[in-house]
Amino acid sequence: QVQLVESGGGLVQAGGSLRLSCAASGPTFFSTCAMGWFRQATGKERESVAAISASGGITYYPDSVKGRFTISRDNAKNTVYLQMNSLKFEDTAVYYCAARRTDYSGRYYYAEYAYDYWGQGTQVTVSS
Repeated sequence: QVQLVESGGGLVQAGGSLRLSCAASGPTFFSTCAMGWFRQATGKERESVAAISASGGITYYPDSVKGRFTISRDNAKNTVYLQMNSLKFEDTAVYYCAARRTDYSGRYYYAEYAYDYWGQGTQVTVSS
């Protein structure tokens, strides 16, 4: 069982930046997990905002955040990050990280159903 704990959320003005962190604990197979960040705004479905392969070499972003968000990982620290720049009011949501064990180190997953483990979420609020 992998436990995921997000941190770094908060209140920021539009145009500002935040960096979210997601620390994994439990069995030490973090380096074999593809990781993803998702968000869910009030009244909306959860959506993918970034994904990264287990190796860290392949990333995915939807058009809504491409060029503004950057996902990265430090396998030595069992941590995945989401750097969010040029934040917009519509980025306001609860942000979740997710993990999926995989035998394919170079593959990312952007579908919610592909992930096995989820964090509890961290609130990001962007004021306009």
